[in-house]
Amino acid sequence: MILSDFESMWRDLLPLGRSAASGGYFRQPWTSPEREARAWFVAEAEARGLEVRRDGLGNLVAWWRPVGLDEATEAVLTGSHLDSVLDGGAYDGPLGVVSALAALDLLRSRGFEPDRPIGVGAFVEEEGSRFGIACLGSRLLTGATSWDQARELRDRDGVRLPDALAAEDLHGPGPGEGGLLDGVGCFVELHVEQGRDLVHRDVAVGVASAIWPHGRYRFDFAGEANHAGTTRMEDRRDPMLSYAMTALAANKQARTRGQRATFGRVDVRPNGTNAVPSHVTAWLDARAESGEELDALLTDVSRQAQERAERDGTSLKVTAESVSGEVRFDPDLAARIAAPGGWPVIPTMAGHDAGVLSASGIPTAMLFVRNPTGVSHSPAEHAETADCLAGVDALADTLALLAGGDR
Repeated sequence: MILSDFESMWRDLLPLGRSAASGGYFRQPWTSPEREARAWFVAEAEARGLEVRRDGLGNLVAWWRPVGLDEATEAVLTGSHLDSVLDGGAYDGPLGVVSALAALDLLRSRGFEPDRPIGVGAFVEEEGSRFGIACLGSRLLTGATSWDQARELRDRDGVRLPDALAAEDLHGPGPGEGGLLDGVGCFVELHVEQGRDLVHRDVAVGVASAIWPHGRYRFDFAGEANHAGTTRMEDRRDPMLSYAMTALAANKQARTRGQRATFGRVDVRPNGTNAVPSHVTAWLDARAESGEELDALLTDVSRQAQERAERDGTSLKVTAESVSGEVRFDPDLAARIAAPGGWPVIPTMAGHDAGVLSASGIPTAMLFVRNPTGVSHSPAEHAETADCLAGVDALADTLALLAGGDR
């Protein structure tokens, strides 16, 4: 009998990678805090007698395979991720992993015997906080991103992805290596809601219908470095002005269209207080209701940025670093999962590993747990324990539905 329950697991995981100053999390992939989180996962899985498999990226899947099951039986996979954004919240990702292990405990306590293997996954670099591509672990796992592309990635300190993996005794995708997703017939991810839809509906749990298309785009503005005091305003070629107007334009375009546009990361060179910068690189996160809306939003923001650059005497290059199309989760699967609990089916504007697996052809669903503040990617991210436990119940019921005789 497993003594550890949701609350004790949560208590053990909570300190890993947490900043004493802000209370936020810095669990960037292939770093010490994230390594500790992965070790925590392996220990919890092995304590439950689960078979842990990993690939050369650090993706993990722990399997419950009851004796006597046909090896060819399609499996049910659940789970989420353990990494965080910079100074992120406790719940985004880890809630899905802890809840998955707790759901297995609950099923066992009910005496449930699955007709299909059940796996709990922990994907790496879901946030893209280190190497810039969201859901990189699941993208490489499904082939949505190739290793030839990924191996050229560098983090903010110039560390290449293969070197980051090697420092963790990981080798990247290897030839002939068995895929962790082999035999997976469906995937269910539980996640804290990153908004207030469930708050407004006054319900603890919801089911996802779709993920908005979204992309990350790098805007490189080049100008001329010069003295902040001696250079007349009219003589400057200042890329910061070009960037500033672009940030305002993105805000206005997104607001008037009811879409999303955020410049949340900026790199300035030479980054001196008394110098006109020579180069500004800024990253745009854009999201929209459809692919056409996303393309139109990017086109108009880029056009206004180019027009401003021409007036400022600067230059602009726009590069799409990561773009994900709209994901519509299997509607029949969502309806089956939502029906027993009467849970609402709602869209999400946030990206998830579930979206990548769905796009690869695996029938996929998502459960959301109410977030009373609606705040996410912040230390203020929260979910009440009672709602988390309701999520565990909902996930256990979903796994029983999918891995039992009724499927």
